[in-house]
Amino acid sequence: MVQYRAATIDRVSAAISHPTRRAIIHRLAHGPARLSDVAERFPMSLTGFCKHVRVLERAGLVRRTRRGRENTLALSPQPLSDVTRWLLQYERFWTARLDRMQEYFAKQKENSQ
Repeated sequence: MVQYRAATIDRVSAAISHPTRRAIIHRLAHGPARLSDVAERFPMSLTGFCKHVRVLERAGLVRRTRRGRENTLALSPQPLSDVTRWLLQYERFWTARLDRMQEYFAKQKENSQ
């Protein structure tokens, strides 16, 4: 695995480990929104909310644009697809193992009858 991808996976994994940040991603999946509109749904200070947004920005999951005093947030899904590709390697691994185990038990059942 190329080093920059490992760093991306680490940052994204850390970013999505918190339920507040996952909720922000979920909201932004429906389209860009003003930071203050997204923040009002969360029972925390705006400063606390902005800390979560910065973690998502560092992971490359969120883009912030400023127009005057207004900040707009938008989802950048590419880093999630990098993590998905990494996870799919292991899904194939476990699927193959589970298929072999299912075949084993099917043969055991046939032999016992």
